[in-house]
This record gives sequence, structure tokens and C-alpha cells, in this order.
Amino acid sequence: MAADSTSIVATPPRTSPILMNGDDTEDGSMVEKVYKRETHQRVFVNRSLHLEKIRFFGFDMDYTLAEYKSPQYESLAFGLIVRRLVDIGYPADIRDFDYDPTFPVRGLWFDNVYGNLLKVDPFGNILVCAHGFRFLKPHEVRDLYPNKFIQLDESRIYVLNTLFNLPETYLLACMVDYFSNGTAYTRSSTGVKDGDLVMSYKSIFQDIRAAVDWVHIRGELKSKTIQNTEEYIHKDERLRVLLDRMRSHGAKTFLLTNSDYEYTNAVMSYLLDFPSETGSPPREWTSYFDYAVVDAKKPLFFGEGTLLRQVNRKTGVLRIGSHTGPLQQGHVYSGGSCDVFSEVIGARGKDVLYIGDHIFGDILKSKKIRGWRTFLQVPELSQELYVWTDKQMLFGKLQNLDVMLANLYRDLDSSTTEKPDISFVQKAIRDVTHQMDMSYGMMGSLFRSGSRQTFFASQVMRYADVYGATFLNLLHYPFTYMFRAPTILMPHEATVEHDETVGPSFVTDSPMGMRSRALSDITDIPTGPKRPKMGREDSLVPNLRAITPKKVTHYHDEDDFSESENSDKST
Repeated sequence: MAADSTSIVATPPRTSPILMNGDDTEDGSMVEKVYKRETHQRVFVNRSLHLEKIRFFGFDMDYTLAEYKSPQYESLAFGLIVRRLVDIGYPADIRDFDYDPTFPVRGLWFDNVYGNLLKVDPFGNILVCAHGFRFLKPHEVRDLYPNKFIQLDESRIYVLNTLFNLPETYLLACMVDYFSNGTAYTRSSTGVKDGDLVMSYKSIFQDIRAAVDWVHIRGELKSKTIQNTEEYIHKDERLRVLLDRMRSHGAKTFLLTNSDYEYTNAVMSYLLDFPSETGSPPREWTSYFDYAVVDAKKPLFFGEGTLLRQVNRKTGVLRIGSHTGPLQQGHVYSGGSCDVFSEVIGARGKDVLYIGDHIFGDILKSKKIRGWRTFLQVPELSQELYVWTDKQMLFGKLQNLDVMLANLYRDLDSSTTEKPDISFVQKAIRDVTHQMDMSYGMMGSLFRSGSRQTFFASQVMRYADVYGATFLNLLHYPFTYMFRAPTILMPHEATVEHDETVGPSFVTDSPMGMRSRALSDITDIPTGPKRPKMGREDSLVPNLRAITPKKVTHYHDEDDFSESENSDKST
């Protein structure tokens, strides 16, 4: 995973390779070890981000500012959804199901045709397939999905990306298993039948989706949460410290949530209700934010949006008409759009760091459509890092098995007629990988399955500039900090050591030849057909060829450079 800090290195020689901690350079100097914060305090980086360039820190509320306790909150939601299904006609027997937090993981795809939960890689290749509680074998998966592949077709696939989806994910498995194995039902590939009653997996999914929406919008989930805030919501005094520090360093803060005003007011009051050290009355939660917007309807907010209206905080009723003036601290607004909001507060896209937990509603849309910088809060990262470090013996076993496999093919080439027996190594790799997966949960890691990354992991890497188990880890960094992204290595870089010898003949023997002017000059490698050199005065062509840059021209990551460097017009 990406590291959060920048290496402090000795001045390298001209042809210095990339060095690991504690390695010697060619001139004998030592590379100092990279300073890293404690693992549980770190923020991880996909794209470099300079905190001092952030003028606005925006926050989602649910599962971001308000961290719901697991599994208590999921169990509450699960029970309410089951009750709703029974109320609309589903068998009362399903009340016997209890939420099992070890089964679901975020990022699974539900196939409403065959009723399967799918864990896929970034390209749609199926890594794990579960029908109810039964995990399908490879040949069964191929029978349903040719080449173990499926496209992301929204009419067929529902992506369970959010933390709110966890009880729904487990309930889908429960219901598919119940109807597929119930003696009263005749099973088909796309559903079940009971006499004249036919229930497709798609209809079961639609009923569960409707029940989930009903519980969240019209049911008792919010009221029960507010009645038992201590049981369901984690309260952390560091929250107010971070919000105050952000503003004291010259940045502005805003709340942007899809929740309604009544619920938001109750939750935020609980989160930021701390006794004053001076004995004065507790601060209003709105005093920690410069702007507050509820009912934002993300991701619609990042597109056409809705009318921006002010909330009457005494009654919770929206004031008539569209709000067009400046947004005032202490007031709460409803709806709006990113265009209107940004114009009113004077924000440009990359001025804003938006912090949320929803890979689609918070991160993907704010990044793709509006260019906001993004911080994805991934609470599961705590367990992911624990397993990553605690089960290092298993990862070591996998590396040793890779060595064993390579040695079985050692000294063999295309002239070899004997086939080495690798079956025992393959079985050992499968066994160790299974042990690794079960260390995370029944569906394995959120980010990978064996050596393969998941679809969720690819979304995190693509759309989250930085991510961490909690945004409160920003407390451990100065507001001038430069989050620098680590080098992402391709297999030909990750598996070829820098001290391996690859001489010029490796290039000269290639049909492509040498493209580097510096190296071709040193090794006298031809770069193309020879022609008499023309002087500048002999040609009317403005530039006979590009001049090798002597200053930095390739801005790989603009946050590595100051505005003055980016605007330097000299060559």
C-alpha cells in the first residue's frame, strides 16, 4: 500500500538507482531510513497532495464525521429490514436470521439474474462467487459466466459499495440461501417456484432494495439511532480539535451531507457537545463549520443539483424561494449544486479537499465532475493493516512458494521435452491464499483476493487522492505537509532488480533501438539513418528538431511544484 512520507536521501550520483532503506549508494554513502508515522496514525497516498494548498475542508457526515459502531449499527439495520420484509409478506421464518459481520465485505457485485454475490477484479474477472452461503467451485462459475468474466451492466449488476450496504449484502445471501434450499420451493437457475408462485432473484433483490430504502427514509433506523446515540455512534473529542485547527490555519470548513436537517442536527450536536473548559455553555455544532449544507442529494449535487434553500433552524422547515446571497456561519442550508456552492464560497476545484466514505457519491463524482481533491475514509483499513502485519508469515510462505515454482523451471527453455510437476506447489499456493483470505473474513480482503486486486481497490486508487482508516489521522500532520505519492511499479520494474546488468547490447539487438539522446551519445548507438547535417541557415523549417530540455518540463504531479515554478516561462 502507498506510504505517506517522502524519503530523505543522501545526494545521489548522476546515475543513482532507486535505493531501499539502509542501502549503500555507489559512492559509499548511506541512504537514511524513511521516516514513517505509527501505522495507525497514517494517511496513505495515491496522488501527491500539498495540504497548504487546501483552502476548504469539506466533510460528509454519515460514516465520516459520524462513525457508526460495528456490528451494532449494522445489526440494528438488518433487523429492521427483515421486519419490513415480513410486513410485506415474506415468511416469518426469516426473523431467525441474525446479522453475521464476518460474512459481508464492501465492493461486492450482486447479479440479479443468478442471485450470486460476486467479488471481482478491476476488469470484471470473477474472484469469488457465492450463491447464498455456498461458495461456487471454478467449474460452476464457468458454467454461469464464460471465462469467469462479467461486465458491469447496471440492469443486471448492483454494486454494494457503501458501509450502509453491509447488512443488505448479508441479507441478500440469507434470502437466496433460504429460498434455494427451502424444501417448499423448486429451484431454477434464475429463481424459485412454489406452486403458481414464481420468485426470481431479481424480484427478491428489488424487494430487499425497497425495504432498505424504506427503513432509511420512512422507518425507525434514524429515530432508534438518535435515541441510543452512545450505543450506535462513536464519539471522539479529537474531532473538535481538528476542526478548530483547520480553521486556525486559515482554511474554511464545511459540512455537506445527504441527511435531513433534523437527523443532522441531532447527530452533530451529540458529536460536538463537550463541556467547556471555562464553564461557559457548550458551543453550537455549527460554530465548527463555516458552511453547512444538508439534503445535498449527492451525487446529483455534483451535476444539475437542486434549489439551494435556507433551513429555519427553529422549525426545520425550508424557507420559500431559492437562496442567492452569501452563506453565513451558524445558518444551515438545504440542497443546491456544486456550481452554485463553489461560486458562493469562492472555491476552485483543487482548493477543496472533500472527506467522505462513499466511493461513488462522495469520492468518484466529486473527483471526476468537479476536480475536488479527495480523502476516502476506509474504517476497514484498521483490520486490513492488522492482518497485513500479523499474518506476515503467510505472505512469507507465498513468496517462498514463488521461489520454489521458479526453481522448478530453472534451466528449462523451449527445447525442453520434460514437464516439471508443479501440482504440489499450486495446491500449496491455493491453501496459503485461502488462509490469508479467511484471516480477513469469509469474503476475504476488501482490497485483494490472493495476488489480485479487487474492483473496490481499483476505485480507491483511481479516485481517492489520499485515504486512511480515519480522517482524524490528519491531526498527526502539519498543515504544510506534502503528501507525496510513492512510485507505482509495473511487473517489469518490480521484478527486475536495479543491480542486474542490462548492457547496451540489450537495446542494440532490439528492433526499437535507443530513444535516449544521452545514452545514444555515450554508447554510440545509431538512432536513425545518417544524413548530412544541415545548418540552421540552410533550412526554412522553424525548428529542425526538439531541443533536449535543460530545466524541468515534465510536471508529473503539479503538487510537487509551487505556483511560481509552474508559471515559469523560461527554458
